Amino acid sequence: MNWKNKIVFLTGASSGIGEGLALAMAGRGAIIGLIARRRELLEDLAERCRAAGGEARVFALDVTDEKAVVEAADAMRAEFGRIDILIGNAGVGGVDDETQAYTPRAVKKLIDINLMGAVNAVYAVVKPMVERGSGQIVAVSSLASFRGIPKSAAYSASKAGMNAFFESLRLDLLETGVDVTIIQPGFIRTPLTSARAAKMPFIMERDDSIPHFMKAIEKRKRFAAFPWQLATIVRAGRFMPGWLYDRIAGRARFRE
Repeated sequence: MNWKNKIVFLTGASSGIGEGLALAMAGRGAIIGLIARRRELLEDLAERCRAAGGEARVFALDVTDEKAVVEAADAMRAEFGRIDILIGNAGVGGVDDETQAYTPRAVKKLIDINLMGAVNAVYAVVKPMVERGSGQIVAVSSLASFRGIPKSAAYSASKAGMNAFFESLRLDLLETGVDVTIIQPGFIRTPLTSARAAKMPFIMERDDSIPHFMKAIEKRKRFAAFPWQLATIVRAGRFMPGWLYDRIAGRARFRE
């Protein structure tokens, strides 16, 4: 893929994976709409994207605000004519006490951000992509989406929902020229995971993970899961009978 002057709409851009992707794409000459809530972090990132050789626009908003997301996408199209790639990356981990206690408002908030935030972004870009006959929609899901894991009821549900939504979207968009890529990473050292005391298996450094994301996008893969060691284990877990899965997965403490 030639990233030069590609127009990218990136949610969850202010830190972690989003920040790393923004810098990597900018280094290849992309033009990126940076979407997150914290304006000061976005402004700083935009300057670094420009220094890396790309261009950036800042949209400080909450992805749960459908109208704000649509207006940001409209602004990108008004200035640059199109959006080539959507990367739905905004998300929270749900390790706070309220979410862990299954408090309905906390679970709803997480699902609103992780799943509905991605839906809002899709809604903001998909129709013009189909009308133009080209585009790519990328969902950043998780290996935690394959089966439920301890201390992750809301998070796993939100990511499993993303898998189903974006796979259905891919089927709906067959023959339109718009591709859908679902990326399912394992543990990555970001602000989302830094507060956890437990050891996380096969954890990757953020900057080591970014080439995996970029490769999946560039090759327009339907699915990409990594690191391969953890992805293999998780995939095997899908075929375990319930009693065996409970015995093995029930011992896990990596979300604490």
